[in-house]
Amino acid sequence: MSDGPVILIIDDETQIRRMLRLSLEAHGYNVKEATTSQEGVQQVAMSRPDLIILDLNLPDRDGLSTLKDIREWSKTPVIVLSVKNSEKDKIDLLDAGADDYLTKPFSMGELLARIRAAMRHSIPEGNDGVFITGNLTIDFARRIVLKNSEEIKLTPTEYSFLKLLAQNAGKVLTHNQIIDDLWGINSQPDTSYLRVYALQLRKKIEDDPAKPEYLITEPGVGYRLVCR
Repeated sequence: MSDGPVILIIDDETQIRRMLRLSLEAHGYNVKEATTSQEGVQQVAMSRPDLIILDLNLPDRDGLSTLKDIREWSKTPVIVLSVKNSEKDKIDLLDAGADDYLTKPFSMGELLARIRAAMRHSIPEGNDGVFITGNLTIDFARRIVLKNSEEIKLTPTEYSFLKLLAQNAGKVLTHNQIIDDLWGINSQPDTSYLRVYALQLRKKIEDDPAKPEYLITEPGVGYRLVCR
């Protein structure tokens, strides 16, 4: 058994579980399995995994309800596997607490990359700590953003937007999640506000704003800050 991070697979398809186990163990992960929603929730409590791979189509209960149950008491990163690919389905999953999603069929290379990103996104939520990705550094304590060791001047809203993304680096945040955090739950701003701030941020943090490497748009869903 590997001493690496523990990944719990909640999926009732034997072939999918076998394929995931072989690939994940080959990359040093310690794999646990569950075939039902009930068993999966119990395994989360017992195994305390570092990450959960959750299929939406479970025999005893749908994955979305399972995700909501897990999120009542656990912050463990969750990557959802689904055959659904609509924007609404993705938004519902992310709003319910999923860290990421992959639409079947998917490549193992992409899943492994998403796993690494999800397991890196645990950044201090307070004002202390430093976040580094590529040539970008965010010093939360001093509220300073550096690119290639040179300070970038951001407006308060730009900084709050970037800080929120950094604290959830590798995770897709929906438009509503970002708007609620920046302007409050009862605020009225629409997604055009976010597009403006995303464009402004890209001009300041990206080498080529037209081909962003850090601040990535998830069309119709939200934004993600890439860990590099």
